[in-house]
Amino acid sequence: MARSIVLRLLTVSPKSRRQLELKLAERGVPSAVASVVLDRFEEVRLVDDAEFARMWVSSRSRTRSLARGALRRELADKGIAQEEAEAALEQLSAEDELAAARELVRRKLRSGATPADRSERDKAVRRLASMLARKGYPPALAFKVVSEELESRYDEIDTP
Repeated sequence: MARSIVLRLLTVSPKSRRQLELKLAERGVPSAVASVVLDRFEEVRLVDDAEFARMWVSSRSRTRSLARGALRRELADKGIAQEEAEAALEQLSAEDELAAARELVRRKLRSGATPADRSERDKAVRRLASMLARKGYPPALAFKVVSEELESRYDEIDTP
């Protein structure tokens, strides 16, 4: 029974060992049985937390533009050990993170008007920086990117 539950779960999407342990516990599988089944799945490499972490980071950074901080939290929530999470996060460079932050801000700026007065601009800075913070970007990086992107937008407007 435990084996078929795990196979069904892995057919839908990759899962960490911790996620599978929780699902088996929800279904009433004794922890000793779950441990034996999951050990076997790890032996045959159907459950591999390091590979899961690498795939998770790659996918979520690309599709959701999440920064290292948010990805680190998500991996911890999935039960990935800190060493494995850090190894997976190494695939993201500071340049990748900066480029993703810039693209997020540019996308948001495209959909709205450039604020003309100071109070509206300050509000836009706070909103954009908050959006980046929710995606795990450090505050210093968020404010730097937002300021630079808004400044370049004003330069475009001022240039005849």
